[in-house]
Amino acid sequence: MTRYRLTVEYDGSRFQGWQRQATGASVQAALETAVVRYSGEAPTVYGSGRTDTGVHALGQVVHFDLARPRPPESVRMGLNFHLARAVGSAVVVLDCNEAAPDFHARFSTVERRYLYRILTRPSPPAFGRDHVWWMPQALDADAMAAAARPLVGLHDFTSYRAAGCQANTALRTLTELAVGHAGAHVTVHARAPSFLYKQVRIIVGTLVDVGLGRVDVGAPARALAARSRSAAGPTAPARGLYFEMAVCVGDQSPVPEP
Repeated sequence: MTRYRLTVEYDGSRFQGWQRQATGASVQAALETAVVRYSGEAPTVYGSGRTDTGVHALGQVVHFDLARPRPPESVRMGLNFHLARAVGSAVVVLDCNEAAPDFHARFSTVERRYLYRILTRPSPPAFGRDHVWWMPQALDADAMAAAARPLVGLHDFTSYRAAGCQANTALRTLTELAVGHAGAHVTVHARAPSFLYKQVRIIVGTLVDVGLGRVDVGAPARALAARSRSAAGPTAPARGLYFEMAVCVGDQSPVPEP
């Protein structure tokens, strides 16, 4: 049995999330179907994170096992061929390597990185409207950055998790929460070992309230201390969120380009 580790990019607007569904398209099901058509085998494909409906990925790490070994480059090309026939360019395998037998895309991941993209200009985007949160108003990105700083570190993020979150505890460690801006583009980068259900989107929605002047710079920290979902801001739309990359045990942990 040979284990393969893949890095996968996908357009979440085409799917009802990563996880296989009883009805509706999922990224996991698209990959598993491609594996069957390429190899004749039907393994389960495991991912480093479960993205929701409409959320994209730039560097999702996945793994699966094949009984008959094949060259990694053949796996990459074969899966991309069958994915292209089934879903176009909505899912693409960027690279493929053999992995150690004990590697697991979920449990070997020690850090997850997310990117959120916002476009602020009077006119809506002609392209990529499913890949960015457009708003016609300007945002005060400097105020958003100042508001984000108290959220970095180990905290109880009860205020920043959605109903239905199945985590046993709301304690999470944010190692980075950075707001950047260039022209009409505002970005939020978040890094942590793991995240709560819709945590990044609720944080972004709360920071946007700061950027629009609806609340003051101290509001996100007060919401954190309140430990109540009603104290935080709205949930940002899924279309602006990207699973940027997963850092696994033994990786070099490169800093991604903004």
